Amino acid sequence: MKQILFALCWLAAACHAPSPAPEGTIAPGPFDPEAKLAALGITLPQPPTPVANYVHAVRSGNLLFLAGKGPTRPDGGLVIGRVGVDLGIDAGYQAARLVGIHQLAVLKAELGSLARVQRIVKVLGMVQCAPDFAQQPEVMNGYSDLMVEVFGERGRHARSAIGVSALPRHMAVEVEMVVEVQ
Repeated sequence: MKQILFALCWLAAACHAPSPAPEGTIAPGPFDPEAKLAALGITLPQPPTPVANYVHAVRSGNLLFLAGKGPTRPDGGLVIGRVGVDLGIDAGYQAARLVGIHQLAVLKAELGSLARVQRIVKVLGMVQCAPDFAQQPEVMNGYSDLMVEVFGERGRHARSAIGVSALPRHMAVEVEMVVEVQ
């Protein structure tokens, strides 16, 4: 009798337990990307004023389109060169991560709080490289890994990683991003 009662209690609990979120959905719960940045030891820089006739971001409905940014070091200099020629893959990865930090700074300036990010939707990464270089995805993982570290599942995104023969001011990487916001 105890076994039947136990089985009924277990079945009742299983029927009332919340089901896991479907693949690709974002689970509700505490979400503090700025605390994640602090835990990673990352301080966001102040976004510089655009140097030409464009803006950092344009909002259309609940989507925020971020202009392309390059890998600016804390001293203000750009990471320049062709990945696979002047820079190794790891240096390219770190350059892409730097771009991610600057895109996060733009997001925070535009939104006031990174907690307003619902989802990183799409990333376009351009890697300056030799014509026969084919490891753009490994370079762009520097950017993508940072977005997932900061936003968790909300940071998983669609992405294109392409190689180009030249980028403005010879920078190694340039990235554009589309973000769903509250």
